Amino acid sequence: MRRRSRAGAEPRNTRSRKTVTLKRRNAPKAVRRPSSSAGRRETEVAQLTRELNEALEQQAATSEVLKVISSSPGELGPVFETILQNAVRICGAKFGNLFLSDGNAFRVGATHGAPPAFLDYLLRERVFRADPRVGLGLTARTKRTYHIPDLTVEPTYGEKLRIALIELGRARTLIGVPMFKENQVVGVFAIYRQEVRPFTKKQIELVQNFAAQAAIAIENTRLLNELRQRTTDLTESLEQQTATSEVLHVISSSPGELEPVFRTMLANAVRICDAKFGIMLRYNNETFDTVALFGAPPAYTEFVQQRGSFQPGAGTALDRLLRTKDVVRIADASVELAQGGPATVSGARSLVSVPMLKEHELVGAFTIYRDEVRPFTDKQIELVKNFAAQAVIAIENTRLLNELRKRTEEIVKLNRHLEQRVADQVGEIERMGRLRRFLPPQVADLIVSSGAEKQLESHRREITALFCDLRGFTGFSESSDPEDVMALLREYHAAIGEIMIKYSGTLERYAGDGVMVVFNDPVPVPNPALQAVQMALDMRMAIGALIEKWRRLGHDLGFGIGISHGFATLGTIGFEGRFDYAAIGTVSNVASRLCDEAKPGQILISPRVLMAVEDAVTVEPVGDFTLKGIRRPLAAHNVLGRAQAEKLN
Repeated sequence: MRRRSRAGAEPRNTRSRKTVTLKRRNAPKAVRRPSSSAGRRETEVAQLTRELNEALEQQAATSEVLKVISSSPGELGPVFETILQNAVRICGAKFGNLFLSDGNAFRVGATHGAPPAFLDYLLRERVFRADPRVGLGLTARTKRTYHIPDLTVEPTYGEKLRIALIELGRARTLIGVPMFKENQVVGVFAIYRQEVRPFTKKQIELVQNFAAQAAIAIENTRLLNELRQRTTDLTESLEQQTATSEVLHVISSSPGELEPVFRTMLANAVRICDAKFGIMLRYNNETFDTVALFGAPPAYTEFVQQRGSFQPGAGTALDRLLRTKDVVRIADASVELAQGGPATVSGARSLVSVPMLKEHELVGAFTIYRDEVRPFTDKQIELVKNFAAQAVIAIENTRLLNELRKRTEEIVKLNRHLEQRVADQVGEIERMGRLRRFLPPQVADLIVSSGAEKQLESHRREITALFCDLRGFTGFSESSDPEDVMALLREYHAAIGEIMIKYSGTLERYAGDGVMVVFNDPVPVPNPALQAVQMALDMRMAIGALIEKWRRLGHDLGFGIGISHGFATLGTIGFEGRFDYAAIGTVSNVASRLCDEAKPGQILISPRVLMAVEDAVTVEPVGDFTLKGIRRPLAAHNVLGRAQAEKLN
């Protein structure tokens, strides 16, 4: 009885828990069948004590795992190590592994207590194919916990890994517990014993709990890393947006000025990329010019100022950029670039040079430097490329703005010139209107085009004068209503006016039905007499049609014309506000007198006119006329019509 009590109290001595577990398994009857009620109570107390100790130990292990999870956010290594360590210890195992699912394979995520030979094997292999028929693949496919009491007799774990476990890890008994995320296997939690000793149900449940904690840690880490990445991305995005906003503000507040824009861009690029300093260059006519510096060491600044415009040396970053028109990354300038160049002067180590391109043509470059070997990331390079693109846009906008300003200035000057021209033209139009009102159109046009009124001055010239009027108009006007008289005159003047314009005759004057037209002044013509006769023929035809119409209305009217050729004095006569253009001389008197002598339908011409037109028209002599104011009689001819050849032409 005393031995049983001692055995029941055995967990309090120095022997290991493994030994205790084996004794319980080998002698259950001795524990469960005490010889007396006191022995039973002692046994129950011992069992409760063991269960309490196990529960406390599991709680302590769980607490330790949770503590590691909370103290190592985003780090799975310490969490896996702690989980494996506690699972192996509490379950009385030798070592354990944690495999993570990687598509159609598993990779080693963590290991604890593995024998050196087996550990070397794991580190060497790293990844294991997920065969769905055995081992890890079977666990992932069935989503069930596998408990293998003896690997040597149950080859269900995959031949290669099974052999390694037996030969290198000396494993015999194992359990493999799947780790789940939303009913999907994300890994397998496995612990091993080096002797054939199956795990208890409680131990298996404990491993399942640890596997669940590992799955939770994986998911938490993923979420935390995503959150960190999103936070980082958001921070970078905010920094970039702030930098872009600052650049746009400078562009808007300094239209047409590139220097403050370049400085702001470069400063933001250096700051956001965590660089030491930067330089911005413009490329033109095969040379580079520095347009902005930020944070540069004094020695480098002095070097740049002394260098001025330059062509890049062979093998330098700018030389590579010029040849490729692409980003140039230099991890360590002291190794990759020739000594003595700009990078050496500045003490730079890592650098990146980004081209500024407009329609695939190089217009400049951004180069930023670090003074330690720390290459720039792809994201940082993309940021610098964005600044380079903004710089190109700023350059183009400034060019367009300057062109616009220049064109605006030119337009302002042109407008001033046009305004002056319009004012001058308005004055000329007003002047022309006044001239056209009182002078013949040809005279007015000539005066306006020449810009002077010299043609209005008195001058002498050989001209042809034509005078025409209506026969019987005086009697008609005395016997008719004024409205009828004005209507007839409008028809008459409209008919002869169109013909005068056609033949470029200069209207010297008209008074009622009498009209005088001159040729060869102020506009010279080759044969003024012929031009006058031809106009007279067209007039006779046009007025003849009107006379026939008027005759049907009861008006007995006729039309006569007289034409003379000779010298006359021409110029303006009258007073301010009412000038006329007059031709004074015998030639005007002769034309007027011939018109008086002409019968209805006749065109009487003087001898000098006949000499100028005899080949172009047919005439008939009408005798000699003694004209008032003319000392000698004048032989006149009536123009019958155009000659046959003239008609054919």
